[in-house]
Amino acid sequence: MRISEALATQRPFFSFEFFPPRDDEGSRRLLRTIAALHALRPAFVSITYGAGGSTRARTVALAKEIQQQIGLTVVAHATCIGANRAELRALFDDLARAGIENVLALRGDPPPGAPFEPTPGGFAYASELVAMLRRNYDFCIGAACYPEKHPEAESIEDDTAHLKQKVDAGADFLVSQLFFDNAHFFEFERRARRAGIDLPILPGLMPITNFAQIQRFVAVCGASIPPKLRVEMESRKGDDKAVEDLGVAYASMQVLGLLQGGAPGIHFYTLNRSPATRAIVSSLLAASAWRPGFEQSNAITNR
Repeated sequence: MRISEALATQRPFFSFEFFPPRDDEGSRRLLRTIAALHALRPAFVSITYGAGGSTRARTVALAKEIQQQIGLTVVAHATCIGANRAELRALFDDLARAGIENVLALRGDPPPGAPFEPTPGGFAYASELVAMLRRNYDFCIGAACYPEKHPEAESIEDDTAHLKQKVDAGADFLVSQLFFDNAHFFEFERRARRAGIDLPILPGLMPITNFAQIQRFVAVCGASIPPKLRVEMESRKGDDKAVEDLGVAYASMQVLGLLQGGAPGIHFYTLNRSPATRAIVSSLLAASAWRPGFEQSNAITNR
């Protein structure tokens, strides 16, 4: 199913992101993880794409198996970085032949500490990749957005202008970078609407399962950790189970606040692990906590 169609009809709307493992055994483990999430009725799962085509064959193979064997809708990632236009066309041709209907078009991130440099013969901006997809293929196209702005953007206004370019180039829906304060998302959403961006925006969440790991992620993507949450994380340092329990509880409350605030659904960055995400989604489905009228005082942050 095309994501634009699913967003128009499916509530609650949950989706999960995975990355291609390095070997066949890793792929088998990942497929078992994804199969275990099937009972949660995800609207889609997304599969990331390694720079330079390093995981192209495995990305396509996984996407095809997930969609055809497990029966879940797949969104395949594609990045500008590390690939020229001919290589990107080869990827999209592979995906189209495999029956994949949805693509998330990204610029991609350079190695830590290195500036972004366009690949010779490739694209410099995600908006160019979106435009090429719109001209030449029939995919439903997603694009990324940053509630706390892209770390390379000069200002919030500059970031919004670049996002508008991706939307005008032909994007159909948006998926946000991770964040830990719902107020950031709702303020970003208001800015986007004022700029004339009327596409569905899926907030992206990463449940905290590892103290050091989450600090590395926020350093790269420009997200912030609220002071109170950081204090709670620090107090549990060295106790992995306590950190994960905190992460599940915090993310559950974030999800509740986002859904009650009008978000169409939630996109989970799983890091190829299912327990935390399964716990969060299962509890919300069991409690029907996204439905209107549920006590909003339970939410961590309000709109």
